[in-house]
Amino acid sequence: MPARTHTRTHPATMGGVDTRLPWWALALPALAFVTLLALILNPSHAHTTGADPATTQLLERVQELLTR
Repeated sequence: MPARTHTRTHPATMGGVDTRLPWWALALPALAFVTLLALILNPSHAHTTGADPATTQLLERVQELLTR
């Protein structure tokens, strides 16, 4: 005698797991990105690294555009 197969009429649930992200899960990476970007764009640090002058000028221009 063959076994009956049951078909689901509704989608499977994940056992009550909340799939929405909390606010800080998006805010913390954004804050870290902005902080690192501010450290990179600080011209006093850019000149002390001995980087290519073109790179330093580019970073200064980007900083000027962001502070407007």
